[in-house]
Amino acid sequence: MTVYLLDTNILLRMSDATSQFHLLAGQATARLFQQRHQVCITSQNIIEFWVVATRPLAVNGLGLTVEEARIEVEQILNQFPLLEESPQIFNQWLNYVITNPVMGKRVHDTRLIAVMLTHGVTHILTFNTNDFRNTVGIIVVHPQTVLDPEDA
Repeated sequence: MTVYLLDTNILLRMSDATSQFHLLAGQATARLFQQRHQVCITSQNIIEFWVVATRPLAVNGLGLTVEEARIEVEQILNQFPLLEESPQIFNQWLNYVITNPVMGKRVHDTRLIAVMLTHGVTHILTFNTNDFRNTVGIIVVHPQTVLDPEDA
């Protein structure tokens, strides 16, 4: 059994029935479950999800109300185990951003990396594979490769 962290973009696509990647995100996640892999999330996923879910459609959000976002978050939390927060995550993150001069928006992805490294999670399922490239100890998986394993 392999442990996968879902990137927030997977959760967002699964929640957005209008996205061209909606089915792909859901099918890839379902396939991981079928293959008996563990699929988990972290509190940062939920925070990032909330930001995009409640942002207006006009600025690349989902345009959900607070109540709609709450319902979506509850469904996510009921479906995927939430990795525990710990002081080691911050220390891992700080060390990573200093050692690998990380700046700007990439800092958010680096925190996901810190959570993974702290919890021993080896794989991340994401549409944004370039955001995690060259990360030692992390295997980056695009949803399409879960459905087409010969392309992996």
